[in-house]
Amino acid sequence: MKRLTFTVTNDLLYDQRMIRICTSLQNAGYIVTLVGRSSNKSKALLPQSFRQKRIFCIASKGKSFYIEYNIKLFFFLLFQKMDLIGAIDLDTIVPCLWTSKIRAKKRLYDAHELFCEMKEVVSRPAIYKIWKQVERKTVPQYQYGYTVNQPIKNILQKEYGVDYEVIRNMPLLKKESFTINKEQPYILYQGAVNEGRSFETLIPAFQWIDMPLWICGDGNFLEQAVELVKHYHLEHKVIFKGKIMPQVLPQITAGATLGITLFENNGLSNYYSLANRFFDYMHAGTPQLCVDYPVYRDINNRFKVAVLISDLSLKSIAAVINETIHDETLLQDMRHACMQAREVYNWQAEEKKLISYYQKVFANNF
Repeated sequence: MKRLTFTVTNDLLYDQRMIRICTSLQNAGYIVTLVGRSSNKSKALLPQSFRQKRIFCIASKGKSFYIEYNIKLFFFLLFQKMDLIGAIDLDTIVPCLWTSKIRAKKRLYDAHELFCEMKEVVSRPAIYKIWKQVERKTVPQYQYGYTVNQPIKNILQKEYGVDYEVIRNMPLLKKESFTINKEQPYILYQGAVNEGRSFETLIPAFQWIDMPLWICGDGNFLEQAVELVKHYHLEHKVIFKGKIMPQVLPQITAGATLGITLFENNGLSNYYSLANRFFDYMHAGTPQLCVDYPVYRDINNRFKVAVLISDLSLKSIAAVINETIHDETLLQDMRHACMQAREVYNWQAEEKKLISYYQKVFANNF
């Protein structure tokens, strides 16, 4: 059986995307190892069908973390049994490249986003220059790979001459359903609390919205988000729930009146994004407010699961949210569309493409 090793920079516990991918490949007959990092704050891992390995790091963010983790990751990978190594996003691509060359192993790149076009990178010229150089030097050396949508595939092909597969990150289709919380209704943002998610206008918009916002997650903009809540005296209106365990989150998602999927248009990564939460809301039957960007628009044209918005000013966000949450007919129509859409957009469908792609990677003619 072929051995696959995948590398990420998170602590594995909340990475539903990689848990799905690794579980599918393990069930398909591969021996899979997922490598991440741990810190003093890390919780115990949940048992999975695949092997999980965490590398302890003293640093938790910034340049010192990336240097420490990548060095430790490189030496760990040098001595692991593997037939293929998969770099998940750009921040582990260098040690995977070096290891694959030294050990003459197949390598694969999973581009979940346009890393260099994220706000926290593209808005910092010096940081952007470093990561862009890494991208230019490494991505063309990865013959095998996949990404989350056609626009990102096209950009990588144009810039680096790679022809990657499109495998979207979608939830597993399950038949159970949860009840909307009508006694204590709330609006939900779930996922990374990172730069570029429009919190600067979303949070103050709740001055004029008579329904609380629950924020489930954390990230590099969490401290600023908390300060925004304090500045606008919205502690009673915007509630930070922290990271929620994957087995608990779906019930919270399904209980929301409305989900939020917003990205500032300040980089191609946001403009061509396909956020996990977009499909999580869909599978929970939860209507959502979503940015009017190409990939979301294409799906929404087929199944109207969201109200699309292009003006992300705080007054516009407040007006559209108020109009939506008070239109029960619209909400019911979107819930019905979600139930139809999830039969089409689900992991069972994407899993077939994933397994087929790995069969091609290990075939002699690919």
